[in-house]
Amino acid sequence: MGDTHTTVAPAGEPTPGGFLRDLFSRELLRYLGPGFIVTIGFIDPGNWATNIAGGSEFGYDLLWVVSLSTLMLIFLQHLSAKLGIVTGRSLSANVRAHMPKPVVWVAGVTIVIACMATDLAEYLGAALGFYLLFGLPLWLGAPLTVALVFLAILGQQYHRLERMIVVFLAVIAGCYVVELFLVGPDWAAAAPKWVVPSLDGASVLVALGMLGAIVMPHNIYVHSNVIQSRDWELRPETRRRLMRFELIDTTLAMGMGWLVNSAMIIVAAAVFFAGGVEVSSIEQASATLEPLVGPLARFLFGIALLVAGIASSITSSLAEANVVTGYLGLPEDSKSRSYRIGLIATSIPAMLVIALGTDSYQTLIISQVILSVQLPFTILPLLWLARSDRVMGEERMGSVQTVTGLVLAGIIIGLNVYLLYDTFFGG
Repeated sequence: MGDTHTTVAPAGEPTPGGFLRDLFSRELLRYLGPGFIVTIGFIDPGNWATNIAGGSEFGYDLLWVVSLSTLMLIFLQHLSAKLGIVTGRSLSANVRAHMPKPVVWVAGVTIVIACMATDLAEYLGAALGFYLLFGLPLWLGAPLTVALVFLAILGQQYHRLERMIVVFLAVIAGCYVVELFLVGPDWAAAAPKWVVPSLDGASVLVALGMLGAIVMPHNIYVHSNVIQSRDWELRPETRRRLMRFELIDTTLAMGMGWLVNSAMIIVAAAVFFAGGVEVSSIEQASATLEPLVGPLARFLFGIALLVAGIASSITSSLAEANVVTGYLGLPEDSKSRSYRIGLIATSIPAMLVIALGTDSYQTLIISQVILSVQLPFTILPLLWLARSDRVMGEERMGSVQTVTGLVLAGIIIGLNVYLLYDTFFGG
């Protein structure tokens, strides 16, 4: 991003102790931040819809999807960040520069569609937050969200925007920590579900929506861009340590996202599934919380949803402007005219859908499925670029990483094929 540079002093020589020593290094604090920008993107209103659906319909059974998705996310976001560090360019700019034109077109068109679906989820969720807290209609809450997002992106320097996102993330996490105490979940029943897979025809759509809500294609794109807000000294004697700083930032941030997403499912399971309540909308989920758990739970739910909607809208808007300018070969500078046009143009479809008054709950879930279906068109080019000696040089992926990436891509593509088959032929 053209005006996002933050000066960071070069790291010293790599020292024994590796990851653990760097984890407690004061110097690490200078590199923390970009991962949290990404994390807020997958603690968004789309997650509210899919996690509430998963928890209310299947109890704790789909917690493993959050665990698997988060592990996938750490791997993929690290690759994206590394690509941005080594090349000095975003994923979209690298795809445009190094991939065949048909691949560029397919990847570019599908990611723009995914960004629009993301916008729909983020703006709609924030509008629901305004409605739950202040009674504002969705058609008013959505454009208010857009105005706040544009003001934040265009009116703030990047480092201030980053700190704002970290505060938002802390607020959301705090709300859900309190809610966990209020609902009193069955931890003995929940704990095994984080690691024991369970999936059938009834839960596959929700599981795939959860996957798309966590491993989000626009987040993979934006990480390669915002990581350049730091000065990365890539001399051989400092490279490994700096790369560890990035990995620690990514892992810590994604870990916090895992906790919050897990908390969403656990609260829904403990309140709605345990109570036999069928949830068909986020508004209903909020209203039902009050008689079952108390007014504080409903208030915290509304606050967290509003903050998540606004914060994740900032991340998605950063991503889509980067995607549009990167694929068109235009400056990725928030002060440029093309960047601002990209911000406005990609928000219009979401505003139109919200104005039509579509079912907000189903719209949120479907938007997340769209993201999941797009994922292979983001992951496969990323893997190819990360493996390319011409693009990455000495930092290209090794054989183990390549196999891991291909396995993850295979899982995601397999889930998508299963979804399409179940949708059209499963009856």
